[in-house]
Amino acid sequence: MRLLVVEDEKALAEALTEILTLNKYSVDTVFDGQEALDYLMSDSAYDGVILDIMLPKVDGISVLKTLRANKNKTPILLLTAKSEVDDKVLGLDSGADDYLTKPFAAKELLARIRAMTRREKEELTSDLQVGNTILSRVTYEVATAKGRLPLANKEYQLLELLFRNQGRYIASEQFMERIWGYDSDSEINVVWAHLSAVRKKLENLESNVKIKSVRNLGYTLEVLDGQ
Repeated sequence: MRLLVVEDEKALAEALTEILTLNKYSVDTVFDGQEALDYLMSDSAYDGVILDIMLPKVDGISVLKTLRANKNKTPILLLTAKSEVDDKVLGLDSGADDYLTKPFAAKELLARIRAMTRREKEELTSDLQVGNTILSRVTYEVATAKGRLPLANKEYQLLELLFRNQGRYIASEQFMERIWGYDSDSEINVVWAHLSAVRKKLENLESNVKIKSVRNLGYTLEVLDGQ
């Protein structure tokens, strides 16, 4: 799942990014409202946004109103030091999905992110299943009747994206954008390396799910008959 953090306090932005990354989210971070609009108006692939209200260039409420006026329905959690009721009402009336006042506990932040992204999509279950293979969203493991294996952060995100888009092809560039982010210094071969690692784990578990690649299309999951 991919999130955009919009926070001008760089220490807080770094802390948020670390918390979210440790919890298996892919995170892009920007530091002003104009940059947030540039990202969000050009890319609708974010699953959620954590948006500070007090931002340079364009304030958070203006960012929110602009997105909603342009039919962008990405779930948005407003983050601010303001605690007055009127500020909360303004944010929610402007189209925010939720509101969290600083300071906050990491557990509450994560719970609110889960809640707002559930409201936008169908309610998430703990597991995803394709063929004889189960992907746990709680333990971040992949399992079959033979056993289970833990997935590294990026491995989990790759496999979750494939599970959620079964039957569709995902290009290497899409993996890079959604998991490593636009500003990553990583080369495209990092995607291939992680896909190779996931393939080996599926093979070790005797999964009947294979990661199929088609030139000029990308990667998809294929369930093999007779296994």
